[in-house]
Amino acid sequence: MSGIPHDHYEPKTGGEKWIHSRLPIVGLIYDTIMIPTPKNLNWMWIWGIVLAFCLALQIVTGIVLVMHYTPHVDMAFASVEHIMRDVNGGHFLRYLHMNGASLFFFAVYLHIFRGLYYGSYKAPREITWIIGMIIYLLMMATGFMGYVLPWGQMSFWGATVITGLFGAIPFIGESLQAWLLGGPAVANATLNRFFSLHYLLPFVIAGLVIVHIWAFHNTGNNNPTGVDVRKSSKAEAEKDTLPFWPYFVIKDFFALAVVLAVFFAIVGFMPNYLGHPDNYIEANPLATPAHIVPEWYFLPFYAILRAFTADVWVVMFANWITGGIVDAKFFGVLAMFGAIVAMALVPWLDTSKVRSGRYRPMFKWWFALLCIDFIVLMWAGAMPAEPPYSTISLIGATYWFAYFFVILPLLGVIEPAPKNMPATIEEDFDAHYGKPTEPAE
Repeated sequence: MSGIPHDHYEPKTGGEKWIHSRLPIVGLIYDTIMIPTPKNLNWMWIWGIVLAFCLALQIVTGIVLVMHYTPHVDMAFASVEHIMRDVNGGHFLRYLHMNGASLFFFAVYLHIFRGLYYGSYKAPREITWIIGMIIYLLMMATGFMGYVLPWGQMSFWGATVITGLFGAIPFIGESLQAWLLGGPAVANATLNRFFSLHYLLPFVIAGLVIVHIWAFHNTGNNNPTGVDVRKSSKAEAEKDTLPFWPYFVIKDFFALAVVLAVFFAIVGFMPNYLGHPDNYIEANPLATPAHIVPEWYFLPFYAILRAFTADVWVVMFANWITGGIVDAKFFGVLAMFGAIVAMALVPWLDTSKVRSGRYRPMFKWWFALLCIDFIVLMWAGAMPAEPPYSTISLIGATYWFAYFFVILPLLGVIEPAPKNMPATIEEDFDAHYGKPTEPAE
């Protein structure tokens, strides 16, 4: 477990000793919930419990929905309507599952951007960060496949557009696309493949989440200062930390209750607000919707995908230098996945020795622009692929890559050393909340 000195589980009764010697599960749980946690964690550290709740919610509601769903192109849409109209509580379960995906991505974006701001990706937490990005990619794949299952117009045409991207890969694209679809076009084989993977991947994500938690418990939790917990002695460590239970568990559950109050209000009063009305029309291969829009959580990367058209100079240069292999469509695919890879590589792109963005004044401005850029890209991704939205998408995509590959490495070189960093977590905590008073003699 963590390298921070702390009390470990010691079995007391004969029964506890017997279990502990054969399966130390109680000790593992104890060490997990009692792990020393930096006592200066702020409210941006609540999203882990929200994400854990979302994963459990999606798995449980998904299992029940599968009992009533039929993965066949002739019956999928009708089976979803059957769930909505005939199954006891079916509409509520489906709305929980549908909006639960949105809460899942909302929480994961705040979780990722919190990590980017406070430097949670820096040594020794690089593997924790990489595992987190793999989880995020699997979430995107699971969300996309789940969006196809209702077999509405947006489901069908979204699947057609996104799987068509794989066809843009030189040499192997057509074969890869046919393998993914199970045939030459989106059809019953595609629906069956996506249904199977949509059901399987959440359990893979759950396994990776356990590894993710294990990884950051082994390195210790990051905190807003970026200063490590003192490990020279147990007494010093106790000045910087508090046990995860009960202090942070209660804080997390309070935050979860507030988030769920908003979530259930959306589920109860505006469940279709984040959806698209065309998905309540059964899929029709002969009628293309006027404007194909993915779910909101894919929009920033969808905007990057569409930003690089054939008349963009970097696309023309790539096309010329590769002899026509990298055309606009393939360049867009590379840019979309490259935008995610850029986030995954940030532990090695950030050259600053200061972990937390709290003490980096120049970094704060560029990071604020990145957050605004992400929201602008999300908005542009929902707009038609025409001026001025295409121009805005291109500017947003350019800044995204510039931030990770140019600005972040340069900031580590040119940014002055901070002068107001606390030496310890205890010092930061006392500065915010005051020193504890000594008990009277």
